[in-house]
Amino acid sequence: MSEEELVELAKGIHKRVITIDTHCDINTSNFTAEKNYTQDLDTQVTLPKMEEGGLDVPWFIVYTEQGELTEEGYATAYENALAKFNAIHRLCEKFAPDRIALALNSNDVRRITSEGKKVAMIGIENGYPFGKDISQVKKFYDMGGRYMSLSHNGHNQLCDSHTGERDNQWLHNGVSDLGKEVVKEMNKWGMMIDVSHLSKKSMQDLIDLSEAPIIASHSSSRALCDDSRNLDDEQLMWMKENGGVVQAVALSFFLNSEKANAYTDKKNELVNEIGAEQGFEAIPRSEIIRMDYETRQAYFDKYQEFAKLVEPKMEVLSSEIPPVDVPDFVDHIDYMVKKIGLEHVGISSDFDGGGGIEGWKDASETFNVTLELLRRGYTEEEISKLWGGNLLRVLDEVVGVAKKIQARGS
Repeated sequence: MSEEELVELAKGIHKRVITIDTHCDINTSNFTAEKNYTQDLDTQVTLPKMEEGGLDVPWFIVYTEQGELTEEGYATAYENALAKFNAIHRLCEKFAPDRIALALNSNDVRRITSEGKKVAMIGIENGYPFGKDISQVKKFYDMGGRYMSLSHNGHNQLCDSHTGERDNQWLHNGVSDLGKEVVKEMNKWGMMIDVSHLSKKSMQDLIDLSEAPIIASHSSSRALCDDSRNLDDEQLMWMKENGGVVQAVALSFFLNSEKANAYTDKKNELVNEIGAEQGFEAIPRSEIIRMDYETRQAYFDKYQEFAKLVEPKMEVLSSEIPPVDVPDFVDHIDYMVKKIGLEHVGISSDFDGGGGIEGWKDASETFNVTLELLRRGYTEEEISKLWGGNLLRVLDEVVGVAKKIQARGS
């Protein structure tokens, strides 16, 4: 068919399928009466951008940075988590109840989208806020949390993180005894277990421990891009055998590190040229990921000021230094589909947390992913599964396991 016919077909498919993005970070400062997602903010996800790009279901993330394993650290993380839960509820219940609603299960997702609204779901990134109190699993579940990764960038009281690969230093050699109890609670209440950011041994332990399928909410293929945040072929096979789903992530450094580094180095060079007069200098990614959350956010805010000024120059240079783009992203989807089967692959962006690529820079460009999938030969049914059907299938299975556990009283 012609290009025009292909685009029209893709538009129809995109409108009919439910598009689910399993990882969108948030900042509570964007969930106030004066400044929120009803407005077209500079963030990658807002209601106007979702409506323009046809993104139906963002999973908003209750993320807490890893801190010291102390009562004070746990308390601070807990308050941060509560603030993010409350922010998401304010958006759905106070600021825009006519445009977006919180979903707690797959039936909610289908009902809300049929009403013409957008859907919010909640994922928890890092079990650190639980401290040593496993009853918090039920509390976070009751507030809407439907998946959780036990750790993030750094080992915690529940399990080891992928970051242990840097120096081969581990705290538990997998999942701790406390983490094992948390897994039982997650299975009991129907909260999906997320293995993105975990060490390989932690992932293996969770698969052995969990009675329900697991997910990787934002991880791509390590065979195509060798980063500890991605899953190697053995891990991918574990996901297939477990019945879970891997949500490929549109974060440039996890898709094609060579292209990402070349593009970022040039961009930073231009940012430094413009920032020289104001004393601003771009910092390497290896240093950025070691910053605490507030320092990192302050740096990104400043960086974005200069990045906007260099974008026109980067567009001119894009033929010489191409950015990581949607075809690079779909390469990972293709690879994982061939390796473990289409039923075990999904889609995520990591918007407002480092994600975003050429062609899918924010939620307003979500259609471009569907278009590229159609170009690769995926059918409407297959695209529907990739965009969310597979994820909802796992969620339903996790809920089914929870009902069985509760019925037997364990």
